[in-house]
Amino acid sequence: MSYERMGNWRKTHTCGEISLEQRNEEAILMGWVEDIRDLGGIKFFTLHDSEGMIQITAPEGKVEEEIFEKIDSISKESAVAVKGKITEAEQAPGGVELIPEEIRELNPAKTPLPLDPTGRVKADLDTRLDARLLDLRRPKPSAIFKIKHLALQTFRNYLTSQGFIEINTPKIVGTATETGAILFPISYFEKEAFLSQSPQLYKEVLTGSFEKVFEVGPIFRAEEHDTRYHLNEVLSADIEMAFATKEDVMEVLEDVIVEIFERVKTQASEELEALDHDIEVPEKPLPRLTYEEAIEKLQEKGEEIEWGEDFSIPEQRLLGEIIEEPYFIIDWPTREKPFYIKPHEDNPELSHAFDLLCREIELVSGGTRIHEKDLLKKRLKENGLSPQQFQYHLKNFEWGLPPHAGFGLGVERLLMILTGAKNIRETVLFPRDRKRLKP
Repeated sequence: MSYERMGNWRKTHTCGEISLEQRNEEAILMGWVEDIRDLGGIKFFTLHDSEGMIQITAPEGKVEEEIFEKIDSISKESAVAVKGKITEAEQAPGGVELIPEEIRELNPAKTPLPLDPTGRVKADLDTRLDARLLDLRRPKPSAIFKIKHLALQTFRNYLTSQGFIEINTPKIVGTATETGAILFPISYFEKEAFLSQSPQLYKEVLTGSFEKVFEVGPIFRAEEHDTRYHLNEVLSADIEMAFATKEDVMEVLEDVIVEIFERVKTQASEELEALDHDIEVPEKPLPRLTYEEAIEKLQEKGEEIEWGEDFSIPEQRLLGEIIEEPYFIIDWPTREKPFYIKPHEDNPELSHAFDLLCREIELVSGGTRIHEKDLLKKRLKENGLSPQQFQYHLKNFEWGLPPHAGFGLGVERLLMILTGAKNIRETVLFPRDRKRLKP
C-alpha cells in the first residue's frame, strides 16, 4: 500500500541538502514526522531523514484546506512524502522551509511511541535497544553509526592502498583458535562445530599465497562477562603479513589508527558535535612500554600486581591516566598469550606479542606468529590442546608457510574511543550478550 501511495513520486532531495540556493524550486521529500505544532492560522511539522531535517510550514489560506486538515491526523514518526516549494524563512532551521502542495502518508506510526526519537526525553539503554529503529532516528545513535561507517571505510581503503587484499574466512569452524572454553557449539549435521572466535588460523595460512591480507568480520566468544566493554558477538578488523615481525605490523597499526582518527575528526565534525565529543589525533610513533615497565608503573602507584598477571580494567585505567594517549604494551609473558604467538628466542618466558590500549580499553592484540611446525606443536601441548585436532592447520607449515605477523582490532571498542560511548552496546546495531538475543 505504501508503494501505491508513493505512486510515481520519487525523492528529489534529502532534507539535509536543502539550502537557500534552491529557494522557489519544487521538491519531493520523504522521511519521518516530528514536532507537529498548530498555531491556529499556521501549522508546522519537522520532516527528517537520514541526512537532516527541514520544517514543513502550512499557512492557512496559502495551502489547500485538505493539506491544512491532514496535518492534524498525522502521528509522530509516520513515514510521509511531501511535495512542495522551497521557500526562504529566516525563523526556520537552516533559513528555509517547504510549503506543501501535497502530503502523502506512506505508513502511519502507532502511538504512543516507546521512546522519544528527538532525544529530548531520556530513555535507558534497554528501552532504546528494544525499540532500536526509533532509537536510530535520534541524532546521537545515528552519529555513532555514521562514524563507524567512516572508520571501517578508512581501514579498508588504507590497507588496500598498502597492497593488502580483503579476505573472508569461515564463521563455522571445527577447531578452537585459542581455547575451547569460550566457544559457542552449534548443531552442524552429524558433526561437532562452533562459531568462530577468530579468523586467526585462516589468515595465517593465507599469508602463504597472498602475503598481505585483511578481514573485517564478526567473531563470537562465549564469555560470561556482563560489563560495558564486552559482548558475545563483535566485529574484528584483522590483518596478517608475510615476511614480517610484530614491529612491521605495529607500524601498519599506527598508520591506520592515525588515519582513522584524522578522517573522523575532519570528515565527521557534525557527528562529533551531535555527540558532544572531541578527539585528538595521536602522534606517531605511539608510546611503547614493555610488560615489565607497565607492571613497575602500576606498582609505583600502589597497585598490588605481580609479574605474569594480566591487567584488570582499573589497572588499565590507571595506566591510561599515566600515558594519556594510545600506547603499546610489548613483550608479554608467553603464558598470557595464545599458542600461535612466538616466544623470544633468548627468553622463552617472554613473547613477541603486543597490545594497543587507549585509556582503560584494550583495542588491539597482535604479534609475531610461530611459523615452525615443531615449535607450534610444542606450544599447543603447553596450552592443553591436542596437535591432532589441528592437523589440517599444521600441514600448511610443511608447504613453506612464511614468517608472519598480524593483529586483531576490536571495532566496537575503537568506536567507544571515537564517539565517547560509555557502553559497547551503543556501538552495535543489534547487540548480543548473555541476556540479549532479540531484537
